[in-house]
Amino acid sequence: MPTPYLDFLKDLSANNSKEWMDTNRDRYLNIKEAFLRDVAVLLEGVTAWEPALAAFKPKDCVFRQNRDIRFSANKAPYKTNFAAYFSKGGKKSNGPGYYLHIQPGESFIAGGIWMPSADILKKIRQEIDYSGQELLNILNEKTFKNHFSGIEGEQLKTSPRDYDAEHPFIDLLRYKSFIVSTPLADKDILSGDFKAKTLESFHLMKPFHDFLHKAADESESGEGLL
Repeated sequence: MPTPYLDFLKDLSANNSKEWMDTNRDRYLNIKEAFLRDVAVLLEGVTAWEPALAAFKPKDCVFRQNRDIRFSANKAPYKTNFAAYFSKGGKKSNGPGYYLHIQPGESFIAGGIWMPSADILKKIRQEIDYSGQELLNILNEKTFKNHFSGIEGEQLKTSPRDYDAEHPFIDLLRYKSFIVSTPLADKDILSGDFKAKTLESFHLMKPFHDFLHKAADESESGEGLL
């Protein structure tokens, strides 16, 4: 029987309060356990080509449902999605990772590195400076290109410091994040097909991750992907 992730998240979105969550605590805990089981399947699959992830348990990859509202104008206490992040540096890593986001009408699979710290961004740009053609080859590989639309994320309007505007890889050097993603339909979540689709997408990201790992320093901790 499909797990009713979307029904629960729709109800939570319409009733985002501690009072509602307290009333529906058992329902939430049952859904959470189901998500942990699905994340266990994904973690086992990713570990086949990222053996460093064998040290993690599903709970190490799943984000908390509570929002940090201390500095936010939005005081809704709970996130209205379920999300998991698989990274050799853990879910708070500032290095590359694989990300699953489940939300009614807005589910997606992503991977890469989002808003890395200044020193890691500098290292990624250095790697592009040295080996930008390698990254272009990854992005232009037929199966990869058919699956992902290319790198997403904010770009500088001008050239980064120390790089000429005529640099052959200037379009790549301008990125401040390095993310690829593909959407998931609600029907994939409802049917459970999202697990196979997620692992397929994660595996296609492997060369992209390998390139980023050459530059990123996994010893640092930060915001990670999302």
